[in-house]
Amino acid sequence: MSPTKKFPLHPAHPERLCWGCDRYCAADALACGNGADRTAHPAELFGEDWYHDTILGPIPEKPHS
Repeated sequence: MSPTKKFPLHPAHPERLCWGCDRYCAADALACGNGADRTAHPAELFGEDWYHDTILGPIPEKPHS
């Protein structure tokens, strides 16, 4: 079983990637879609503090030890 990729909370240039799956394809070279538009990162849609407004509560920046 392969480990799950960590989802970046604050990517430097979210507009350059498609965030629709774990492939993180370049916005101009979508591999999994049918030529549709890319999926935006939540920070682009909801602002930089998007992860504080989840149904399950805030996502921790660092895992608990």
